[in-house]
Amino acid sequence: MSTAPDSAQSTQNTPGTDTGQPAPFDARNALRDVRGDAASARVLGQVSRAVAGSRATGKAARKAAEALRSALVAMRQGDFTNASRRALDALGHDERNGNAWHVLAIAQEKCGRLSDALNAYEAALKLLPDETEIAHNLGRLAHRLGYLEIAGKLLQRYLAANPGHVEATNNLACVLRDENRYDEAIELLRALITIDAAQPVLWNTLGTVLTDRGDMDASLPFFDEALRLDADFAKALYNRGVARMSLGDADSGAQDMRSALALTSDPMEQATIRMALALTLMGRGDLEEGFALYEARLDPQLPDAPTFLCEGERWQADTPLEGRHLLVMGEQGLGDEVLFANILPDTLRALGEGGQMTIALEPRLMPLFARSFPSARIIPHRTVRHEGRIYSHPILAEDAPRPDLWVPMASLFQRFRRQPDQFPRDDGYLTPDPARIAHWREQLAALGPGPKVGLGWRSQVTGGSRARQYAAIEAWYPVLATPGVHFVNIQYGDCTEELERARAAGHPLWTPPGINLKDDLEDVAALCVALDAVMGPSTATLTLGGASGANAWFVITPGSWTPFGTDRIPAYPKARTFVLPAFNAWDQVMGDIVSAIESLPR
Repeated sequence: MSTAPDSAQSTQNTPGTDTGQPAPFDARNALRDVRGDAASARVLGQVSRAVAGSRATGKAARKAAEALRSALVAMRQGDFTNASRRALDALGHDERNGNAWHVLAIAQEKCGRLSDALNAYEAALKLLPDETEIAHNLGRLAHRLGYLEIAGKLLQRYLAANPGHVEATNNLACVLRDENRYDEAIELLRALITIDAAQPVLWNTLGTVLTDRGDMDASLPFFDEALRLDADFAKALYNRGVARMSLGDADSGAQDMRSALALTSDPMEQATIRMALALTLMGRGDLEEGFALYEARLDPQLPDAPTFLCEGERWQADTPLEGRHLLVMGEQGLGDEVLFANILPDTLRALGEGGQMTIALEPRLMPLFARSFPSARIIPHRTVRHEGRIYSHPILAEDAPRPDLWVPMASLFQRFRRQPDQFPRDDGYLTPDPARIAHWREQLAALGPGPKVGLGWRSQVTGGSRARQYAAIEAWYPVLATPGVHFVNIQYGDCTEELERARAAGHPLWTPPGINLKDDLEDVAALCVALDAVMGPSTATLTLGGASGANAWFVITPGSWTPFGTDRIPAYPKARTFVLPAFNAWDQVMGDIVSAIESLPR
């Protein structure tokens, strides 16, 4: 679990991700109500008593104790930088001082140096194995950093010594929820609610378990109860807003989110709520306000907000473009880079003949974008994670002209997409290789008569609340049973077992030879265009197909923002949408897809 304090971890080509980049921030997730403040008065009091009670024998130990007392004074004053410095002084005198490691961990966490804090908590727990408060804080931080299994074990250890502790029980339920162990999370919360029903945090977390599972309607009474107990509980208001929006009541959802925003002063909560409110407004077609609020995705208070390391002036919505050299930074993952590239033709026109555009992208997209935008310079960007933060910078050749403006790609929508009718209605904006389209049409024709339909059924990232967006391949069996149709596997990643289950059930899919469905993205786009239709949830492959003008059929969940208030996905003019009537209601939408397949030319 340990990470070197000064390491920079590249997120390019990270196993288990769709994009080789950080997954896009999902503001529709619950505002995670993980409880506990490492620097609370109670915790600092416990540490102070531990420091005072320790026997400082020898000059080094006495100097360490003196430095620790100064660190605790600094922490009580909110000066966590100085507290970190004084704790390090203490460790310089006595590196096996568990209290010094604990104080350093708290100070580093409050400074946002999460990987350093994690290492310090681990060191403190090794030296003070009976200090359950350290286990609780380490478990809470491990959860925040995504180490769910470790977080669960640490919180269980704390609860064994402190049964019925509300914060720890709540936090363990959050871990179980994020591991998709919904029934266990519900039972854990119910057991404590039976004893202490006056804790709004428990009702709120129980509601988030249900929303993560897709039971939006069932979650509302729990958020209502949390708000009955505490009318100013911003997180419960926000989470109820998410549930209402997902049930199709975007107006009430937005109202709850605005109320929550007015009630919280926590910077991370404010950024999270603004992000979710932006997507809610975008989803109902309020694009001008929605895209203005969408700048919250870049707020450094969000754990996964990127920091762009770019030269030149940051473009703003009112900055003139004509004649300028603009660097457009791809962002948030491959699917988002493809979707937001819808804006590039408009931007090129605005730059005019005297302007230039440089586009920094996920490297796998570069050949396709080079063909699609021949007047632009296409370069890669590099994205790294350092100290728990994400940094992205363009890889410009030393002799390449330097842009005088730069902009994250989605920010351009503030200028060119203020209304849903401002999306173009042409076939697509990406141009796959015509020779590869012809190649795949020849390969598909060899399968025999009948429509050729591609299916991708999930993302590679399906943990937590993302799981509710995807159906298992078995849910697609009624579609795969459609007679006279050749079904083609377009699912990237290792899906061997799923394909074998489908074959054994009498629903074989043909896997195209000689193509890496995850990495050969230009060829994937060509394959999508060659097929009579491609279908599935909004994965990278479907977005490539939609942007390339393929006959793409998107299965989208309730409350999705990509339709922008319409009955289609305006970024992909030829695409068709199949909207789930409710989360997990896959059976109802599969019949509509069968009808669509039966209507394909034969």
